Amino acid sequence: MKRKLAAELIGTAMLLISVIGSGIMGVELAQGNDAVTLLANAIATGCMLFVIITVLGHISGAHFNPAVSLAFYLRDELTATGLAGYAVAQIIGAVLGVWAAHLMFDLPLLQLSQTVHRTGPAQWFSEGLATLGLLFVIFGGLRARPDAVPTLVALYITGAYWFTSSTSFANPAVTFARGFSDTFAGIYPGHIAMFILVQVAATLIGHVALKWVSDE
Repeated sequence: MKRKLAAELIGTAMLLISVIGSGIMGVELAQGNDAVTLLANAIATGCMLFVIITVLGHISGAHFNPAVSLAFYLRDELTATGLAGYAVAQIIGAVLGVWAAHLMFDLPLLQLSQTVHRTGPAQWFSEGLATLGLLFVIFGGLRARPDAVPTLVALYITGAYWFTSSTSFANPAVTFARGFSDTFAGIYPGHIAMFILVQVAATLIGHVALKWVSDE
């Protein structure tokens, strides 16, 4: 279990380094062009997801996301203790990843995001769909092509950055940690709770729906 928790912490930290770091670099290089910045952000995140799922998947299952761990728990593939341990490791890793990105770009380590446009019914609905889609990709991929899951998740998240109004956080640990970065990828702390609530609700809905669709 210690190796699994370490893998979840390291993988989630690397994910946040890519999310925050590419956002910072994108802003610096795109000179105010948000479309170019978002493209850089999406590509870097997708690339990192492919790498960490491929490299760490055989150790911990490569969740890097409390919503995914909750889904595995609901399917009796993770114990309650395991779920709690994974979630804690993921949250700690996410925050450490944010701090590492800040240090790389010589920014203040401790920040609170002032990005206030990530709220409202449309964005909440977007997060629900983004989370449902992620679960569909993961569990559908595990049934159809387990070896393709890293590619499927990477492609899905890269695309979902663009076709969702919320840019597809779909991850409570990522959502929480991004509240501590006043950069392109940040989210105002006051808007975090609703995002996470919707992500968890979508996971519960997705569990029932996916079991029905797959006739398990």
